[in-house]
Amino acid sequence: MNKEKKISYLVLIRHGQSEWNEQNLFTGWKNPPLTEKGIKEAENAGEKIKSLQIIFSHYFTSALIRAQETGEIILNTLQQKDLIKVKDQNLNERDYGDLSGLNKDEARKEWGEDQVHIWRRSYDTPPPNGESLKDVVNRVSPYYEREILPYINDNKNVLIAAHGNSLRATMIQLGLYKPEQISSIELPTGSPFCIDFNNGILEKSYFLS
Repeated sequence: MNKEKKISYLVLIRHGQSEWNEQNLFTGWKNPPLTEKGIKEAENAGEKIKSLQIIFSHYFTSALIRAQETGEIILNTLQQKDLIKVKDQNLNERDYGDLSGLNKDEARKEWGEDQVHIWRRSYDTPPPNGESLKDVVNRVSPYYEREILPYINDNKNVLIAAHGNSLRATMIQLGLYKPEQISSIELPTGSPFCIDFNNGILEKSYFLS
């Protein structure tokens, strides 16, 4: 007998533009707030998610204010306050180490464009005293398995407001991309990425337009 179809949703959202995004700085674990543009991006993301008429049971975010602000703006737009909220540094952006706070163009002048490109886009080469994307996968994957996957398997709807690299790590964990593919995947600020599950089995994934 076929199992009854039960659709649930996982929505991933990279935070809206932060002050350091605007200034073209490596941010990592530093903690700048959203810009006015970033606030508007979060509001627009909330409106896009609202069109799906999803009721979320759980909301996860990082320990960094730009992701937290984005998530709260979305929940305000959705008028959904009565849900479980979890903040955890396992969902933080990649730690850029010695690059943190530096202008990206200035970093290219100091270390060379090729070297900075390797630090930014390779899978397993970290910047000095920082994390590689592989390191981020190694902290995000067990956290997802332990803290988030059980709700997906229970057909709950989950919202994650986090960062470009922690969300890329989540996509790898979900099997959407292989490590060698992920460097080409762009996650624009404030653009919701929706994943549909049927009884815990991933059916499709798409950006909300």
